[in-house]
Amino acid sequence: MTVTIQIPDDVSESLRERWGDVARHALEAVAVEAYRSGALTAAQVSRLIGHASRWETEAFLKRMGAWLHYTEADLDKDMAELRESHGS
Repeated sequence: MTVTIQIPDDVSESLRERWGDVARHALEAVAVEAYRSGALTAAQVSRLIGHASRWETEAFLKRMGAWLHYTEADLDKDMAELRESHGS
């Protein structure tokens, strides 16, 4: 899919001065918001942004303040599975 947005010249100039690559910045903003809202997984963000590794994506999301979707219930489940797998 190709998405086109119209930005007035004076506004786009301000954005270019601040961000450099406005299109890339917009793509990253969409990816982060989609991740935060649950519309995309980290793996999908990785593909959208073009990262080479999961770790690159995790670092990107952390830098953008989009924390891993991992609840206390997820931790409890993981801990129970770990205990079970080790026979404890």
